Amino acid sequence: MRRPGIFGEFRLVAAAVVLAWGQATTGAAQNMDRARATIRTLASPALHGRGYVQQGEHLAATYIQKRFAEIGLQPLASGYSQPFSLPINTFPKRASLHVDGKTLRPGYDFIAEPASGPGAITGQVFQLDTLVFSQEAAQQHLLSTNLRQRVLVLHQHDANRLAQLPAALQSHLLTAAARVTLVPKKLTASLAPTQQPQPQVQVLAQSWPAQTRNIKLQLDAVLQPAYQTQNLIGYLPGRVQPDSFLVVTAHYDHLGMLGQRTYFPGANDNASGTAMLLELAAHYARSENRPNYSLVFIAFGAEEAGLVGSNYFVDHPLMPLERIRFLINLDLLGTGAEGATVVNGRVFKQQYQLLTTLNEAGHYLPSLAARGRAANSDHYFFSERGVPAFFLYTRGGPTAYHDVYDQAATLPLTGFTGAFGLLRDFLNALGASSR
Repeated sequence: MRRPGIFGEFRLVAAAVVLAWGQATTGAAQNMDRARATIRTLASPALHGRGYVQQGEHLAATYIQKRFAEIGLQPLASGYSQPFSLPINTFPKRASLHVDGKTLRPGYDFIAEPASGPGAITGQVFQLDTLVFSQEAAQQHLLSTNLRQRVLVLHQHDANRLAQLPAALQSHLLTAAARVTLVPKKLTASLAPTQQPQPQVQVLAQSWPAQTRNIKLQLDAVLQPAYQTQNLIGYLPGRVQPDSFLVVTAHYDHLGMLGQRTYFPGANDNASGTAMLLELAAHYARSENRPNYSLVFIAFGAEEAGLVGSNYFVDHPLMPLERIRFLINLDLLGTGAEGATVVNGRVFKQQYQLLTTLNEAGHYLPSLAARGRAANSDHYFFSERGVPAFFLYTRGGPTAYHDVYDQAATLPLTGFTGAFGLLRDFLNALGASSR
């Protein structure tokens, strides 16, 4: 990976100078009431989980475009929008499951597998015999069993082993009317660009009645082969070196809906990071804080679908990638009781040392922990192309993730103020300000 020359001779003395400025002149700190309101809005039912049902992500994009304009960011693309498309599987209407007459709740007791197909199924349970993983006789017996009116039920650890079975047996299991996977701890939803031929759901094991015999499942699934979405890009031109860029990113999308009533709020993931991006933008848009280098703010779409928006941007950049001095990606910033983790902290060691020095002097977060390279958020494709980048997320506190419990009302934002101060000082040290 490329390391920019500016850091070749960077010394901690410079960090001390910048820190002294930062402590003396904090400027306009973030507005916590405004940040909380941002998170409440993005995580509200009105935005339908910021996904691909009922135009949720487009509603979120419109909100962010309005905020960009109010802040005073200049558009780096027309209307701040960089459009692209992606294939995505969605669950727009019916999502109901009844087992032996008991009604299970979508989102709380069951979720759809991301690549589930549609179906309206009434059938009897067929419990997978785990001997199929070790005995050929059990495999042959299963191959001779007609599954078309049966609902295959198996435990998660066995579902994870299905790929080990012979291809013919895997294909045969797809002839079942539906598939139910019992999950031991929590339901974690995700997205997929493809669709299986059968309806498939995950059910929380504790919600599954013992000795269940009959299942009624109704699930609408629609594969959209080219859903139109967008990245949102605004910037503040640099006063001294406008052709050099510092970049702040966060994804605004989430998982959307399961049926017509259940949605995934995504308060921590990633309304919190989007709120931080907007707070930093508002800070640097003030005349006394205008940056020396151009400061670009990117709200990515389709991160939850596999980093699609950031990958598209890297392939179709709106500024030369080689002119990006550093990129900071913000995701999962709603907690912080235990500090924060910095992905790529072990890769860009001098920049990480600067970050830790600023944190210790400013007492911003309880601790920082460095991780290595990881393809777990929107920084990834940038750093793979040689752009120096960190991905920062907070730790400690509520553990809701990709579920219906990731709500604004229960998000503590323990480290939000500290993270803002740290990110501001770090950006200033990299060239956002020379004061």
